[in-house]
Amino acid sequence: MPVYTCTTVQSVLSADTKADLAAEITRIHSMINHVPGTYVNVVFHELDPDEVYTDGIPAQPLLINGWVRSGHPEAQSSQLVAEIAAAASRVTGIPAKRVLIVIQNSPAHFAIEGGRVLPAPGEEEAWLHAQKDAD
Repeated sequence: MPVYTCTTVQSVLSADTKADLAAEITRIHSMINHVPGTYVNVVFHELDPDEVYTDGIPAQPLLINGWVRSGHPEAQSSQLVAEIAAAASRVTGIPAKRVLIVIQNSPAHFAIEGGRVLPAPGEEEAWLHAQKDAD
């Protein structure tokens, strides 16, 4: 359901670090938003060093852009951002001042996964049950 895109400069993160970060993002999202980890998608996008700038100069930040379904309580979304930011810095060793997390959302019915329109927050159990019945 959610999609997190982690953007860095090439070679900043090792394969092991990417796997650890993906696992942490999945764990945090699953815990806070109450969805199975199997629905959390984490994608890594690496750019050439001359393609990432901060304050007009080449930089090596970690940018994490997440998409989630609208309707989660505001406090839950704030917790999600804070915990992912802390985990990203801890797992990667990139200082917190170079980590940017942005969570965007739209209604669940604006997305389809596995050929089915996504459920609204709180309706996941029925959605998962219907999927098992269809299999």
